[in-house]
Amino acid sequence: MSSRNQTLVPEAKGALNKFKNEVAEEIGLHNYDEIDKGELPSRANGYVGGLMVRKMVESYEKKFSK
Repeated sequence: MSSRNQTLVPEAKGALNKFKNEVAEEIGLHNYDEIDKGELPSRANGYVGGLMVRKMVESYEKKFSK
């Protein structure tokens, strides 16, 4: 069984991690990359991922709606 959390473009992994940390910082989770994610509520971790997706979709829509 393979993991669902695989980066499709390995070269993008660094940029995605940077983006994840920026989003976490925006919602008040400082030093997100150093936090033990098992100690955070699943709601907080899910919010970071959900907000990342929302921002990526908004960016895509802006880019192609012109």
